[in-house]
Amino acid sequence: MSACRYRIMVVDDDPALLRLLSMRLSVVGYEVAAVESGEKAIAQIATFQPHLVITDLRMDGMDGMALFDMIRRRSPALPVIILTAHGSIPDAVHATSRGVFGYLTKPFDSKDLLEQVTRALRVTGEQHGRREEELVAEWRQDIVTRSPLMEDLLGQARLVASSEASVFIHGQSGTGKEVLARAIHSASPRSDGEFVAVNCSAIPESLFESEFFGHAKGSFTGATRDHKGLFQAADGGTLFLDEIGDMPMSFQVKLLRAIQERSVRPVGSTQAVPVDVRIISATHCDLDELRKDGSFREDLYYRLNVVALDIPSLIDRREDIPLLANHFLAGLDDAVKKSVKGFAPDAMEVLLSAPWPGNVRQLFNVVEQAVAFTTTSLIPASLVQRALRDEADAEMPAFADARSHFEREYLTQLLQITNGNVSQAARIAKRNRTEFYKLLHKHHLNPSQFKASRAS
Repeated sequence: MSACRYRIMVVDDDPALLRLLSMRLSVVGYEVAAVESGEKAIAQIATFQPHLVITDLRMDGMDGMALFDMIRRRSPALPVIILTAHGSIPDAVHATSRGVFGYLTKPFDSKDLLEQVTRALRVTGEQHGRREEELVAEWRQDIVTRSPLMEDLLGQARLVASSEASVFIHGQSGTGKEVLARAIHSASPRSDGEFVAVNCSAIPESLFESEFFGHAKGSFTGATRDHKGLFQAADGGTLFLDEIGDMPMSFQVKLLRAIQERSVRPVGSTQAVPVDVRIISATHCDLDELRKDGSFREDLYYRLNVVALDIPSLIDRREDIPLLANHFLAGLDDAVKKSVKGFAPDAMEVLLSAPWPGNVRQLFNVVEQAVAFTTTSLIPASLVQRALRDEADAEMPAFADARSHFEREYLTQLLQITNGNVSQAARIAKRNRTEFYKLLHKHHLNPSQFKASRAS
């Protein structure tokens, strides 16, 4: 690798020495990022992605060893060279025993500097290259594709992964939004942290604050212990908010504040807790339309939608259907036990021509059902057709589920119209207050939250 392809970060709180180091390295062709503190170095490493870090040992704030320890946790293969005064040589020697690549004494000779740099890059270059190849395979290992559309999307995802920018993923249900979010996390500097996924549509409105921010013991009936919320669980990692469009308006302003202030306050607590979380959000609906009609806050929309990625539907990547079907087949224990080798040609034709409204998730379900019923080594077309019919039938909700969904939507609209006034809402619904309160309790709806949403 030539010098011009290497990136070196130089960290020193002495402006004159920082300029000198940068100049000497730039002259021979290295791309240099000059940073005046350890804290700023940590913030810039993810975007600059250096091949080598050179840092002063003694600095105000985060010193060189603290910076090294942080780098080692996040990027174990990234070499670090320590700059030190003569009086601190024993400290530098000790540092090398802990994994620091080497050290230079100040004032340093340009020749010594370049030799040390060349040696560090030569020794670690091969390892770095292998690691990069491994990461390319690892970060996207759960995404099976040969589609140009998907490859283009993955290229975008790989680029954005190295930044701290909030990512918004749009795609139909079943396209694999969470899988892509996990891949972005795996390719990011936060990969050693937790990936926490939550479906916003599955959380009752009254529990949003407790689920996201946590609660203190005794803060409400049933709070028998302190509870860390989703933000604290994802601290240092990534929080994936699926179906963000279903988040109630009453909580959106609180989420925005938490993201902006990088802290949360558990329910029942007076103390804010700092959190370091990257947000990836997703939805199957048109969030821009929700923003325009006022059901999604505009300021939160722009905070979440910094980088937008669109996942193509399965019918837009039909070339992936045989690949995915055989991939799912290979991963099913039943297929292995039954020695199922694949799909009959006419069965694959059925798969290729199906409309796939449920996308990749539906394809997996069809493959799983076909495997369960097959008695032959090649799955016949009849079993694929049967599974597709069953999937289509399953698209229709049960009567009880449809009724429950309608009730909740109806009650929500009433509370929005009346600004949370239960008496007025009950009169419109032609129900007495007691019965109306029971319905609200059944659907986990809190009238006070609708008052708050109007006030904000």
